[in-house]
Order: sequence, then C-alpha cells, then structure tokens
Amino acid sequence: MFESSPDLSVNTVGEIVRLALAPVFLLSGIGAFLNVLASRLSRIVDRSRDIEPLLLASRGAEHDRWIADLKVLDRRMSLISWATALSVTSAVLTCLVVVLLFAANLIRTHLGNPIALLFIGSMLSIGAGFAVFLLETAIAARAVRVRSDLLQHRVEEGE
Repeated sequence: MFESSPDLSVNTVGEIVRLALAPVFLLSGIGAFLNVLASRLSRIVDRSRDIEPLLLASRGAEHDRWIADLKVLDRRMSLISWATALSVTSAVLTCLVVVLLFAANLIRTHLGNPIALLFIGSMLSIGAGFAVFLLETAIAARAVRVRSDLLQHRVEEGE
C-alpha cells in the first residue's frame, strides 16, 4: 500500500523541515501563552490561600464579602484550567501536524486532508482557549474594585 523510501535526499528533508517550521513557531507561541496561564493560575491560588484565614476569622458582612471573593477566584481558576486544556490540545494537534508532514514524505503517501483537519482543529482549539482567557480577564477586571465604604473613609483628627 505504501511505498517506503529509507533514504530521503537532503533536499527533501530540508523541504519537509521548511514546511514544518511554521507549526513549530506556533508551538512556541502556545508555550508562551501556557506560561501566562500558569502565572495567572498561580496568582489566583496564592490569593485564595491568603483569603482563607481571613474568611475563617470574619463574621457578618465581612464574611459574606470574603465568600464572594472566593467564588470569583474559584470561577477564574476553572476558566484558566479550561484555557490551559484547550491550549495543550492545540499544541498536541500541532505536533501531530508536524509528525504527519514528515510521515507523508517518508511513506510517500498523501496525507493532506488529515494534516489540514488537524491544523483546523488546532486553530479552533487555541481560538477557544483565547476566548476563555478573554472571559477570565473580564471577570478579573470586574472583580478588581475598591469598596465604596473605603472610598468614603475619613480619618478623625487626633487618631
């Protein structure tokens, strides 16, 4: 079924590497994005750990405020996890594109359709990851606010 060729010419291998270069650069970008996601997740986890003892020591309205903050942080952690999973999926699909580019030349067969479908899947996955990340950043921006009672706080003379 497949015509194998154990000895590819240097020019053929060079051409395959040239074709595989764009997906490899895409992998670098996905890696950088994963680094951003990991940093955000780390900061969210640190913030939730800082809030936990404050929550346990609080009562009334202050307690309710800490609960609301933890719910927002929990939602953000979930979204970052989804964005990470989608980004890693995109990276795996991109790796498969590179593998199939080489395999198609090694076994001298036409794998254009599977390669195109994998690349489309990769782009859809990273696009969805970016969309989820956008949602997370919007939630984070909404959560960053100064309480109105603090804005109205006045220090008495003599304190």
